[in-house]
Amino acid sequence: MRPLMAPKISIVVPLMNEGPNVVPLARQILAAVGGERRELEVILVDDASMDDTWERILEALRADPRIRAIRHLHRGGQSAALWTGFRASRGEVIATLDGDLQNDPADLPRLLAELANCDLVTGVRTQRKDSAVRRLSSRIARQARRVVLGVDFRDSACNLRAFKRAVLDTLPAFDGIHRFMPILAQTGGAIVKEMPVAHHPRVAGKSKYGVWNRLGRGLCDLVMVALYRRRQLKNIPTSEHLEPGQR
Repeated sequence: MRPLMAPKISIVVPLMNEGPNVVPLARQILAAVGGERRELEVILVDDASMDDTWERILEALRADPRIRAIRHLHRGGQSAALWTGFRASRGEVIATLDGDLQNDPADLPRLLAELANCDLVTGVRTQRKDSAVRRLSSRIARQARRVVLGVDFRDSACNLRAFKRAVLDTLPAFDGIHRFMPILAQTGGAIVKEMPVAHHPRVAGKSKYGVWNRLGRGLCDLVMVALYRRRQLKNIPTSEHLEPGQR
């Protein structure tokens, strides 16, 4: 029997009350990247859903052993679900996308391929299929990030991303990190690129975000990130003295 090899690609999906979307999403992910020559795992993280999300995750697991099922016993939020998936992942490369089928798994191969030229590639939803309130809040948040942080990513909150595992070493774990990953990775020295991706209207389930927990919470997090970046320890060039016998 061949020894089991650690997966080379880990795809992490946070889910909360997305029961109708779970099985179609798992199928689409595997259809998009299932042909990869590298070993693959798809980590579905249920953030203490109150519907049948967990049962649908187990259904997806029974259909394909590349699915991994993880469940929060208490609600932690999207960032916590992502971080749980990151800690459980075994891949050299990690990709993420939302569980509502608005991100398109068909974009994953392009993002994964682009990692040959960078450390993290983040999607840009060029034709948003969201409500006017969500689009407006995103524009306000982008302008705020530009003013406060001095950086401008067109869509830093897009959860369709791919990155090398080493990027995790540049990221602090906090509630809200999913909105700032490209910014924090770049601050930590990673090469970050943006790529246009598709975006679809939600066809099942219900959005978890309103004005406060999207725009209001994002602006509060912005202040915290600004303070963190100001105090973050940077890599400082060094030199080491070696005696002749040590060389």
